Amino acid sequence: MAGLHDDEIPIDADLVRALVAATLPQYAGLDVRPLGASGSTNALFRLGSDLVVRMPRQPGGSAIEKEARWLPMIERELSVAVPAVVARGTPGLGYPESWSVNRYLEGSLPTVTADRMPPEGPRHGLADDLARLIGQLHAIEVPDGALHDDELTWYRGGPLGDVDDSFRRSVAASREIDGLGLDLDTALRVWDQILEATRGSDPAPSWYHGDLLAENLLVRDGRLSAVLDFGTLGVGDPSVDLVAAWEVLDPESRATFRRAVDVDDATWQRAMGWALYIAFVTFPYYWDTMPARCADRRAMAHAVLATG
Repeated sequence: MAGLHDDEIPIDADLVRALVAATLPQYAGLDVRPLGASGSTNALFRLGSDLVVRMPRQPGGSAIEKEARWLPMIERELSVAVPAVVARGTPGLGYPESWSVNRYLEGSLPTVTADRMPPEGPRHGLADDLARLIGQLHAIEVPDGALHDDELTWYRGGPLGDVDDSFRRSVAASREIDGLGLDLDTALRVWDQILEATRGSDPAPSWYHGDLLAENLLVRDGRLSAVLDFGTLGVGDPSVDLVAAWEVLDPESRATFRRAVDVDDATWQRAMGWALYIAFVTFPYYWDTMPARCADRRAMAHAVLATG
């Protein structure tokens, strides 16, 4: 698999095949092949026709134990499929991390809108599906154990102001990128407006996915069918889960989505801020290694700036 990080762990199909044979013999002999849609956190490999192996790319990058503990409680409250863990693998053969075998889910990734109308027209159905999913997730009761679980605390569930310095550094670094095509001064102005508008807002903590972006959504016939990768599952400010509104929804269906999620202005503004932040921290890090991801995030940033 192509390296994305300075501390990338070497992973290939031969290693996965050997680890499966050594630690999960019930799956030995199944065909192993790279999955083209591997992300930046996990390298993904098809295992036979019904399974997928998730291999953390970096030391300390495994969220297997967290998912195994909390995802069974989460998934039964959701109306779409999630990639259930069917087996867990242990470190071995020089590979230092825990890894997992998950159920493979059929579907396609939604195309990104860049704030233009998709060819098929407004995505009102997808907007309703996303709103329903988010409402279900955020309504799940948070047990005391989750409130005090360090694995469920992440910066994306914290105050937006905590990432102000990081955002400004990312914008500064983005000035060195040829062909970005975004007005960086406008981005800073919109960011300042969002911080001012949300200052003092203190949402009650709830469950959040933390990475509800196009690459973690599956659709069938234009409707949401599955949500992938709960490695960023956390408890905190759930406004980060609204960011897909600026990546996969056109302006008309974004309005449908906002009516359906029924959030106040401060929450909507924080969500805009997270969409802008996630986009800009992506550009300097992944511009040369993940151009498709950067194109998607550029579209998301464009949509925020067009409405900010």
